[in-house]
Amino acid sequence: MKKSLYILLASFVLLQSCKSELEIDDLQSLDEEQVWNDPNLVNAYLANLYAIFGNWETIADRYSEQLVELEFTSNYVTIANGTLKSWDYTEIREINTAIEKVALSTGLSDEEKNNVTGQALFMRAYAYFDMVKHHGGVPYITATQDLKNDELSVPRNSTKECFELIVKDLDDAIALLPKTIGKGSDDYGRIDGNFAAAFKAKVLLYKASPQFNPSNPFGNAYWAEANIANKAAYEQLKAEGYALTPDYSNITLSEKGPEVVFAVINSYPNKVGNWDNGVRPGSESRGTANAVPNWDFLKTFPMKDGKLYSDPTSAYHKTEEEFLQSYWENRDPRFEKSVVWNGKLYEVSGKTGKRQYTALGIADALDDFGVNPKANVSSTNLSRYSGFFILKNSKLSLKQTEVQTQYDVDFVLMRFAEVMLNYAETANETGDQATAIDMLKQIRERAGIESGANGLYGIDASSKASIRDAILAERNIEFCFEGHRFWDLRRMRKLDLLDGSTKHGVEAIAINANGTDMSLTAAKALADEYQLVENQFRYSVLQVPNTGEKISRVPETYYFFPIQQSVLDKSPAVKQNNNWGGEFNPTME
Repeated sequence: MKKSLYILLASFVLLQSCKSELEIDDLQSLDEEQVWNDPNLVNAYLANLYAIFGNWETIADRYSEQLVELEFTSNYVTIANGTLKSWDYTEIREINTAIEKVALSTGLSDEEKNNVTGQALFMRAYAYFDMVKHHGGVPYITATQDLKNDELSVPRNSTKECFELIVKDLDDAIALLPKTIGKGSDDYGRIDGNFAAAFKAKVLLYKASPQFNPSNPFGNAYWAEANIANKAAYEQLKAEGYALTPDYSNITLSEKGPEVVFAVINSYPNKVGNWDNGVRPGSESRGTANAVPNWDFLKTFPMKDGKLYSDPTSAYHKTEEEFLQSYWENRDPRFEKSVVWNGKLYEVSGKTGKRQYTALGIADALDDFGVNPKANVSSTNLSRYSGFFILKNSKLSLKQTEVQTQYDVDFVLMRFAEVMLNYAETANETGDQATAIDMLKQIRERAGIESGANGLYGIDASSKASIRDAILAERNIEFCFEGHRFWDLRRMRKLDLLDGSTKHGVEAIAINANGTDMSLTAAKALADEYQLVENQFRYSVLQVPNTGEKISRVPETYYFFPIQQSVLDKSPAVKQNNNWGGEFNPTME
């Protein structure tokens, strides 16, 4: 622990060497008490803990139907492997150390102590929530353990006890944290009371959810508790000036906007994220894209009236074939702002008028997708691409040479739209359908969906169940590629929606006005001048991967992942989940 502390402080001193308050001659002889009595060194220690919140991750939705990745093959999660496990007690020890040492500090003011302790308490709750979300109850350690004298094999707290302790930590954090850290403050990027209130509301949403209450998923008493917290969080944040960003495109790209509840700060050259490098077409990046949308998911974006293309009551109803040949027309505006498709105007790297192509024999080999035999070339992308790319959150101004090192858009971990939809969910389950519908309408109005004659923006509000489905579907679109979908399906015990699913892409072949195939020479010449548009192609669906592999079934055991065998071996007091052959009940029941 001391060694890692010295490494951290050495790095901080190098970054801050011009500041006279950090004149430390011999870091190795530094008295640990001096560390915890120096506000700058305490903040350095705390800054290191902020890594808990992560950063941009292009494959955040790899476990859902949104991307073409096919993760859930046989034995994907086992007791022996580390897949989908969350058990980081090194992090917990570091957080507990901060809480204890700051309390004993004689060099910090009460305000400084409160601020640091509030942040650390929040982080402890955040870390434990992630563990509980994965596994159910875990050992809830709130004091640093002496490696020589303490019993380190500690049994798991019940899931109910863990939720209670998480909420207690969050309540204690809220009492100590500043309520609001302004977007222009030097402290922007730190945890404040608004984020803590919104996160507490999310925790209680999970506590009430079907994942943790399988026998009584929507009638349990925890929904009322969750609704109170979610309503309070919504009203508090709204009063503090939080609102939906008017243009969906700008939620992250216009940094520090009204919708951002908490963001991880990126600033070139000190800290950058890895988004554009992973989602751009290969010809505009530093390698092939590692995350691309799945056609089956893209079909679930509604039309402009908020209804699916297959809905006979939609003003934009189409047959399957009609839709395939014109899928980009009259869609929910979030579709255009989230996805790149063949022929779409895509003015990346400052290239005015540029269109992106994916057609085999026309597109760059790093971008193409298809099997067109007339192309006389084989695509190497048939098991990883789909004919689509992700546009959302992409910083198009970056040149190809810059995407790997200069993407410094702040990573938005929580936004006001999530607060609203969390509130909508709890309101619906507690009988307040009017509020649930209102939240949905606000989200859809911002998206640019037509209100319709009944003013419902295409929402089916005929029953509690239909509103529940509408909220889940809205989350799928609103938070696409942000890493929410798999956890939403799991929380709602709807992983069966992934069962037997296959992933697909769309091949484009250039055609003449009469519908015959255009010669590739002519098509390539037009494409090189960005003269080919979407309706000058014929489209067909191909399975991805081209081996025909699919998800056979997502096991029921995945609603709570197992404790890894290495943990059980080290800590005999920790018992395995009962859905993995053990005796511990990970639910609230």
